[in-house]
Amino acid sequence: MTAISSHAGRTASPRTARAINDRLALELLQREGPLTAAQLKSLTGLSRPSVADLVERLQESGLIAVVGETGADRRGPNARVYGIVADRAHLAAFDVRTHSVAIEVADLLGNAVGSAVLPVDPFGDPQRTVRRSVALLERTARTAGAGALHTIAVGAPGLVDPATGELRATGQLPAWHSALVAELRRRLSLPVLLENEVNLAAVAERRLGSVRDREDFVLLWLGHGVGAAVVLGGVLRRGASGGTGEIGFLPVPGTFQLPKASGCEGGFHSLAGSAAVCALARSHGMPVSGEDDAAAAEGVVTAARAGGKQGELFLDALADRVVIGVAAVTAVLDPGCVVLGGEVGRAGGTELAARVGERLGRMSPLPTEVRAGTVAGSAVLRGAVLLAMDAAQDALFTPEV
Repeated sequence: MTAISSHAGRTASPRTARAINDRLALELLQREGPLTAAQLKSLTGLSRPSVADLVERLQESGLIAVVGETGADRRGPNARVYGIVADRAHLAAFDVRTHSVAIEVADLLGNAVGSAVLPVDPFGDPQRTVRRSVALLERTARTAGAGALHTIAVGAPGLVDPATGELRATGQLPAWHSALVAELRRRLSLPVLLENEVNLAAVAERRLGSVRDREDFVLLWLGHGVGAAVVLGGVLRRGASGGTGEIGFLPVPGTFQLPKASGCEGGFHSLAGSAAVCALARSHGMPVSGEDDAAAAEGVVTAARAGGKQGELFLDALADRVVIGVAAVTAVLDPGCVVLGGEVGRAGGTELAARVGERLGRMSPLPTEVRAGTVAGSAVLRGAVLLAMDAAQDALFTPEV
């Protein structure tokens, strides 16, 4: 990473060079944490006067502040440690499901300062659900002392049209999902970003979880439904219609019918969705609590890991199903690594991942590592926070030139 000199020919005017170097310093402070002026000088390659000027500019703009001192004397300009002002802006993230809305409010560095969950009646009044969701966000932000929000990111199931940035109507998902995004934009008049929830989980795993060392991987989401996110060359791939990873529609052996455009029943969803996982557990004599939703499937998989021989047989049978989807994406994409995410994938941990990996090795000639997702809490919310954080930082860290 190299700073830009205003004396380096015609490539940058002094004003442009200052803007580029300011952004470079902010990115370093974001990645490395608080730094002294001397450390900024070393990392940027700028002269001492140039670093002093950019520190002064960034302090005046409210983006950085002195957060401590270092060195033997712990006083004077050389001892000052500078950091990004985290509460310079606040962000919000949504994880929108059929039965719930989860919200997280975070500062400019992505640190959570507030959260809330709203249970949703899928058969209730859509407009009431939207109003309650927006009100919950405003209340959560106010309680956290966040004030005005800068950017919101929403993770939702379904196809996000790459041309319009809107959710595509599929007939399977609640209409209030799209209505919520529209109302957030109308009421709050700020940037509201929309992304498929499995894609956001992949963002979180790559930045914070089990694939920080990989440029190519597929995240296979195993929860209430199934899905996949594809990252190749470090870039999230969405496809021509935004439908990359709709693996629930994958035709597979062992189901009662082929999937249809109007619904994925009969596809891979019917082998590895939460209802199928719960039914498989019952067939192995394992108790299932609650409805056959993601939480119930997560609970039974967690229990299976400590359930002795009965649990091992269930995990073997589950791996037999999951590997069908993993083998399909491996044959087409050759990603070298597949992450098992979602409630079921994370609950299965290394035990399920190892079983799937062993079966994949027998089915495919392509060397592929299978890992369990490791992002704590909601990977979708974490990914949404990261998306909002990147957008807010891009806006705030880029001075006009």
